[in-house]
Amino acid sequence: MAITRATWRVCTRLAAAGITLGALVAAAPAVSAGTLGGQAAAGAGGPVAPTANGAVRGLASGAVDEFLGIPYAAPPVGALRWQPPQPAASWSGVRDATQFAPHCPQVAGPFGEASTSEDCLYLNVFTPTGGGRHPVMVWIHGGALVSGESNDYDPTALVADGVTVVTINYRLGALGFLAHPALAGANGQSGDYGLMDQQAALRWVQRNIANFGGDPRNVTIFGESAGGLSVLSQVASPQARGLFQKAIAESGSYNLTQASLASAETAGEAFATKAGCASQTAACLRSLPVSTILADQDASGYTPNINSEVLPTSIGTAFATGNFNRVPIINGTNHDEWRLFVALSELEGNPVTAANYQSMISSTLSVPAAVAAIIAAQYPLTAYSSPSVALGAVGTDAIFACPALSIDESVSKFVPTFAYEFNDENAPENFLPPVSFPYGAAHATEIQYLMGLPTAAFPGTLTAQQQQLAATMKGYWTNFAKRGVPGSFGSPFWPLFNTVTQRMQSLVPPVPQTETDFATTHKCAFWTALEAA
Repeated sequence: MAITRATWRVCTRLAAAGITLGALVAAAPAVSAGTLGGQAAAGAGGPVAPTANGAVRGLASGAVDEFLGIPYAAPPVGALRWQPPQPAASWSGVRDATQFAPHCPQVAGPFGEASTSEDCLYLNVFTPTGGGRHPVMVWIHGGALVSGESNDYDPTALVADGVTVVTINYRLGALGFLAHPALAGANGQSGDYGLMDQQAALRWVQRNIANFGGDPRNVTIFGESAGGLSVLSQVASPQARGLFQKAIAESGSYNLTQASLASAETAGEAFATKAGCASQTAACLRSLPVSTILADQDASGYTPNINSEVLPTSIGTAFATGNFNRVPIINGTNHDEWRLFVALSELEGNPVTAANYQSMISSTLSVPAAVAAIIAAQYPLTAYSSPSVALGAVGTDAIFACPALSIDESVSKFVPTFAYEFNDENAPENFLPPVSFPYGAAHATEIQYLMGLPTAAFPGTLTAQQQQLAATMKGYWTNFAKRGVPGSFGSPFWPLFNTVTQRMQSLVPPVPQTETDFATTHKCAFWTALEAA
């Protein structure tokens, strides 16, 4: 059985739920592009930096210089739709960089704002004022590879720790991840355009970031959820070799086995037929309106596919064999990841009950009823405060926690590896309204401890102890970017992970501590045996 592969379809229900839950958050104040600084007046005295394509003028915001909406590739429109990203055009004079640019096409939902602009391959630079040569952190946003945007995240607190942060847009959904024989290049490969965009942004960083006070020889990529999966994909991608020196993957472990090119292209042909291109030609596909693509793309989300240029093998295989870009890695998950998805189901009118518990296990993990019964016996309702919490534990362990442990066990044989579990059971939930059970340390709740979330529909406030944890986490992340180890003098020690002791850092307020019982807590031996059955 292949639980890891099957559960991808469930994990990406995030995107579909984002559509149906729009009404739930419609009354909440959304923050439009520009909130992180773009709405400030663009004074003539703003900081100016040269790039390979021309100079840009940003804005000074306290101790941070912001350069927003810089193109890193040509607009992927017309004949460039479903092509590898091409170089951006140059300009004369000084280009205004005080407003965020459009983000990539997506439908509206709690996790992203609607857009139909294919002209979306832009990035933003946040850097300490006064110049210098700072470590660089490149943030890849999450959103099931169908939603999200660079301007949802305010990294100024990280910049205050002495790093330059770059946030990027990349193609999403079918526009970013559709594979189809008619779109294949000369080598017969298709798909993974969004991953190619990320690599183009990293190449822009290599060429230009020194002009913004960043060190192109010290680049860390980091991301959460689909952004974490993207980080893992870049670590596994030969095309990304040399583009970064460290990697941080937050909750990106849910899809370690990628679809083959053949199966991805078969799905692409089905999309073409549904969208009105029964001819299966590239010309028809490239003439489709964006609205049609968004309406007919797979609402459950997309995943990278095997592509000899971008991902010659699945991520899990690359890590197990050591055939990956060998850089130091931070990899982690949240203690209650799947409760977010259980909450989405409840908010859609499909709560977990004692009566439907086993059937919900079956649908969550795409397993037959007999296997669901075995799992239910391992996770009996009597051991949990509610059926929802029980299903949250099942999904967390099978989809996130134990796959993350397998990553740690693989990569730690080849590179310095630092594993964590975010364990704040009272972390505020920023995206969804209250439900019948506590969210705990749910999927995405750790982001607010690292960066601002201006589009959060239900913003929470961190307590004094949570703020202490947040300060430590920021220090861990930026120390890792600076030196390749998260700890520093005065911070709680974070040990290296190894397969013998399996020590991880438990990110719990107010002071993180080391844990060694992760595998037992998340029943990983059970899931390994079940996977092998």
